[in-house]
Amino acid sequence: MKLAFSTLGVPGLPVPEVVALATAHGYHGVELRAHPEEPVHPGTGPAERAEAAALFRAAGVEVLGVAGYARVAAPGEDAPVLEEIRGLLRLAHDLEAPYVRVFPGADPARPREESDATAARRLGAAAEDAAALGVRILLETHDSHRTGADAIRVLGPVGHGHVGALWDVMHTWLGGEQPSQTYAALAPHLGYVQVKDIASAEDTTPLPLGAGILPLAECVEVLSRRNWDGWLCWEYEKRWYEAAAPLPDLLGAGREHLAGLLNASA
Repeated sequence: MKLAFSTLGVPGLPVPEVVALATAHGYHGVELRAHPEEPVHPGTGPAERAEAAALFRAAGVEVLGVAGYARVAAPGEDAPVLEEIRGLLRLAHDLEAPYVRVFPGADPARPREESDATAARRLGAAAEDAAALGVRILLETHDSHRTGADAIRVLGPVGHGHVGALWDVMHTWLGGEQPSQTYAALAPHLGYVQVKDIASAEDTTPLPLGAGILPLAECVEVLSRRNWDGWLCWEYEKRWYEAAAPLPDLLGAGREHLAGLLNASA
């Protein structure tokens, strides 16, 4: 498995410094948070996109994915959601990234079947755009669809190779799902896995990997037993928790922790 980290952990950090962190600490790739607060987002112009892609390429660091905020199950018209997804797809293509992250974002007041159908319809409509650009759209296990069992209700009906799943291990755990259950649900669709650690269900402040209670060893063991060889991406949510320790100080130990889990499961 290859290791990456998300720029959610280093909010606003310029691209050259992100690349330097990845190379200094031995990460194979980076997930870029695609938000206007960040140096690279869907509003970034062609020259800046090309420059960012060149910096990553020259350093031998891959842009794993573009982490967008489109909510595919949210109420409202399809057109704005589809345009947001297409903007993310174009950005990922320009950055030579294979994946785009989207959220479910269903309204809990709406019938579940209605939200699932909305999400499947929009993802199906965007799938051909994704295929044309050589990018996969990944629905993250998050908010209204936090488990693999939730996500598969959407992904199953879509049935397209350019639409898949992003497994966030915190949300599936919070949803009461065991790693083996999540993998069984998502395996045919799995793009990559976001790892993190927290103190408890009540305190989700990000912690160094291995310092909390999330079943990271079990997740890695499940993936290894199935000979899965994709990406593990550390999503350290510094942007939402200002008091959390700075991620750059933790990256080396985090990579060592993940490497140890991989060795133990081999």
